[in-house]
Amino acid sequence: MGIAELLDNCAEIGIELNQDQIAQFETYMNLLIEWNQKINLTAIDEPEEIVEKHFYDCILPLSSGLIQGRCADVGSGAGFPGIVFKIAKPDLDLVLIEPTGKRCNFLKHVISELGLKNITVVNERSEDYVRKQRESFDTVSARAVANLSVLAELCVPLVKKGGVFAPMKGSAGEEEAENAKHAMKVLGASLEKTQRLKLPCGDERINLFYRKTANTPPEYPRNYGRIKKQPL
Repeated sequence: MGIAELLDNCAEIGIELNQDQIAQFETYMNLLIEWNQKINLTAIDEPEEIVEKHFYDCILPLSSGLIQGRCADVGSGAGFPGIVFKIAKPDLDLVLIEPTGKRCNFLKHVISELGLKNITVVNERSEDYVRKQRESFDTVSARAVANLSVLAELCVPLVKKGGVFAPMKGSAGEEEAENAKHAMKVLGASLEKTQRLKLPCGDERINLFYRKTANTPPEYPRNYGRIKKQPL
């Protein structure tokens, strides 16, 4: 998928992009390719694959209408989905949470080059950041970070009651959702919507949308070692 095709494909799912946004995506793509030669940002480095498997893929959850308000992207990496969300939906107030310093430098450079506003990079682990920002986000997203049973404990405590946790998953997404039912119940979230989609290349995507229905008990999240060793 080329940059020009991105506009048409997004229009088909109800996401209208203008030429300024398309130009921002093109600049972002070029920066990603350039920096990827110096630091490990993505295994996908061909322009058309970046547009389809990163940009378009990350735009798909926006078609749900559930990504809104103050939003945190946990484990943002090279900015997926956070920076893509911000370009495609500029009214979002974004916080990109990323524990790796070199990737944070890349994110800050992209934000500066694209002139993005109301978007902040936080160089912390989410389980540490939650101590300062517990239950303060309308939406929390995460893509390619961890199995859902682990990921839930890193993300749901950041979501305010009534807000949405939106993990982006591949073909095993519904199986992960089934295995994470107990974790979600403990953390105070319930599955509201499942988006089953395919990229033009045929790759399957499962985007899950959980509504925060109760406050997360104060003992969560636990230390990351415990979360990983003993998922809820």
